[in-house]
Amino acid sequence: MAVERLTLSKALNAGLRRTLETDSKVLLMGEDIGRLGGVFRVTDGLQKDFGEDRVVDTPLAESGIIGTAIGLAMRGYRPVCEIQFDGFIFPAFDQITTQLAKMHYRSRGRIDLPVVIRVPYGGGIGAVEHHSESPEVLFAHTAGLRVVTPATPADAFVMIQQAVASPDPVLFFEPKGRYWDKGDVDLGITVTAAGTADDAATGAGGLVPLDRARVARPGTDLTIAAYGATVSTALKAAQAAEADSVSVEVVDLRSISPLDTETLVRSVRRTGRCVVVHEAPVFYGTGGEIAARVTEECFFELEAPVLRVGGFHTPYPVSKLEHDYLPGLDRVLDAVERAMAY
Repeated sequence: MAVERLTLSKALNAGLRRTLETDSKVLLMGEDIGRLGGVFRVTDGLQKDFGEDRVVDTPLAESGIIGTAIGLAMRGYRPVCEIQFDGFIFPAFDQITTQLAKMHYRSRGRIDLPVVIRVPYGGGIGAVEHHSESPEVLFAHTAGLRVVTPATPADAFVMIQQAVASPDPVLFFEPKGRYWDKGDVDLGITVTAAGTADDAATGAGGLVPLDRARVARPGTDLTIAAYGATVSTALKAAQAAEADSVSVEVVDLRSISPLDTETLVRSVRRTGRCVVVHEAPVFYGTGGEIAARVTEECFFELEAPVLRVGGFHTPYPVSKLEHDYLPGLDRVLDAVERAMAY
């Protein structure tokens, strides 16, 4: 198949379609994902082509969706659940953190739960309360869950297939503010769950493993670590900093848990400076863990403290104020300037 230019949402649709085609045990579940195709149309056309038994419109009950998915996974299926918006995941929090995350450990490895939970997250779409949150750190804190997020259409297409093929529960956070960003996607890539338990999920066939970061832009003076929606912002900041003769390397983390410390540390040891960017609040956020690990591993190479740029320690604001809340280009460049001043 030829490389096509797709939006991130269309790339996810293509990736889900591929999993449904290649594995009869895969089924999709969620509110309005069938006839409507989901609020963001990520599952558009899939129920029509694969039927109501494999693309299931569920009741409005997130705890019931995840509880049912756990039971299906224990019977050999690979359910992919959609949580309509990030702020709606909390009714399912108990099922995710006390059942889904712990069953493999509790059974001493005898039970696998290959459940994927798709979560449109983050801001930038002018939505109302509970529709623009970034709760990823709550799940990264819970042992037993993979937490990943794509930043490009190409990654979205491959990573959703890798997530479905993984034997582990995966929280798949989709940056909804980037759903309409376009990029080239190689539709010839197919990931299956065949082979050893982790082959498909960790990079068989030369693919970037699901739990590995990638260097989105090389640089020599400073590293920006970002994920999801903020990767695009970081790349714009790197381009702007170049005008001031500052060479910025951008590392797209891709996986929040497990965290690819090796790739990030290798970059920071080379550049000597690090700025972490995410939409979630900085206070007790993902950036705190990243900053601690970088500081521990790169203490003698750092030329400046690791700086963090993110949301504020407040509830997500009304839509007309969200661009003051989100870490935009100016705030990222300010952190770059402060780090370079040491």
